[in-house]
Amino acid sequence: MTIRHLRIFIAVADAGKMSLAAKHLYLAQPTVSQAIGELEQHYGCKLFERLSKKLYITPAGTRLLGYARHIVAQFDDMEADIKQTSQAPRLMIGATMTVGACVLSGIVSRFEGEHPAARCQLYIDNTREIEARLLKSELDLAIVEGQVKSRDLQVHPLFRDELILVCPPGHPLVQRSHLHLCDLQDQPFILREDGSGTRALFMQALAENGVSIEAKWVCHSPESIKSALLAGQGMTVISRRLVQGELDSGLLVQLPLQDVRLTRFFSLVYHKNKFISPTLRLFFAQCDQICAEQNLPPLPINALQG
Repeated sequence: MTIRHLRIFIAVADAGKMSLAAKHLYLAQPTVSQAIGELEQHYGCKLFERLSKKLYITPAGTRLLGYARHIVAQFDDMEADIKQTSQAPRLMIGATMTVGACVLSGIVSRFEGEHPAARCQLYIDNTREIEARLLKSELDLAIVEGQVKSRDLQVHPLFRDELILVCPPGHPLVQRSHLHLCDLQDQPFILREDGSGTRALFMQALAENGVSIEAKWVCHSPESIKSALLAGQGMTVISRRLVQGELDSGLLVQLPLQDVRLTRFFSLVYHKNKFISPTLRLFFAQCDQICAEQNLPPLPINALQG
């Protein structure tokens, strides 16, 4: 069993077909089939069930996949770390939409300013997609606003954040001195897409109070949401950080929602088995400084492996 076998196994598991995995790896299909056969012979169990010309990963295959992703990722980390003696060290950083729009550029600029040799590559998406990439070891770390579900990920609060209810000045509810969640029943809303931490927190609050709204717009970016708001298309719940300028200028209005306070954290997330390279340790040290500035618990940096 070799790293090559594991790379092929991961590709087949992700693609669901031998032929598609072979295409992605630029290999002949018999080569891929042979590698899977050798793995199954080595471990003495079936890794895939072949039913109606489709592949279905077995429980044993699922267990192996978790190990394989991290063995391959740590091998790649080793290769990159050794080669970084002559190249600029690199970090793959993920962030959710709100984090990317609010705080990420400041964090990265500060880090690269203090460590000029380091380079950061950034990937922005919703919480669900960021979590999936962390589990596949495609990212070194991420900062997210939503809740991650996997127990294989370590989560540490980094920034406090508040969601507020906002609308344009001409909205009928602006005249109300106070509002309750029940007053939002059937109101047209501009929402983030499924998988967004912002949407998940708001929808959970509505569900707990038996309130239904009209999802008139579904957007993937904060800028799209603000454009729809300014065009009078409804209201939204959004991070105060994203709309403070529009609130200050009077382009948008915060509505006084009385019976719920939607607070959360932007959190640092990384895989519990992640190899902590020297560059990643430096980034974690900066995050520890940020925690101190926010009066939040420090990262357990000394306990991290690497």
